[in-house]
Order: sequence, then structure tokens, then C-alpha cells
Amino acid sequence: MPRPIKCRKVCCLPACDRFGPLDQKKNVVKSIVMTVDEYETIRLIDLEGLTQEECSLQMKVARTTIQLIYCNARKKLAEALVCGRMLRIEGGEYKLCKDYDTPCGKDYCHRRKYLEKEE
Repeated sequence: MPRPIKCRKVCCLPACDRFGPLDQKKNVVKSIVMTVDEYETIRLIDLEGLTQEECSLQMKVARTTIQLIYCNARKKLAEALVCGRMLRIEGGEYKLCKDYDTPCGKDYCHRRKYLEKEE
């Protein structure tokens, strides 16, 4: 019996969940699905500049898991860009930051940034 998948901690859902070419009519059927946890690894590593180790601590999973998620996410991004396909962000094994007992409150936490803007 395989080990159950551990939920990955995600600060918040992406503001936009669809990206693609302007001439979508040709490529509507051939869309690529990126999971929310894959999106979060791209955000933390590429945008926020965290290492895979720091990202794994933030998302509460092993570094090797982050490495696999990150590789899959980059492959999907590359395919969407090079092949001109629609990219949708949905699904995956994740739990939002707000669902944890204590939110992370880190500088790179999207949830924290949104809360500060509202105040």
C-alpha cells in the first residue's frame, strides 16, 4: 500500500488561474494543468528567491519532494511557452496557510501581503 500524499502548505490561491496565447481558439483543447502546489514552488523559488530547502520548510514537505514538484512545474511552464498552449492552475494536494493553526507570517507570504494592503 503506497504512502498517503502529504498536503503542501500554500499561502494563498493565485490571483489569475489561466494564462495563454491571445489566439486561444486554436489551443483551447490542448491546455496544460499546473497544480496549485507546483505554482507555489515556482512563486517561492523563482519569484521570492528561496532555496529549495527554504521552500520545503515553508511548504512543510521534504526537499526532495519540492525538487520533484519544481521540476514538473518548470517543464509545464516551458511547454506552455514554447508550444503556445493554455496554462491552467488548479488542483493538487495542498492546504492553505489560513487553515493551519498559526499562519507563517513570513515576508514572502502572499496572504500576509494581502492582509497588510487591506489595513
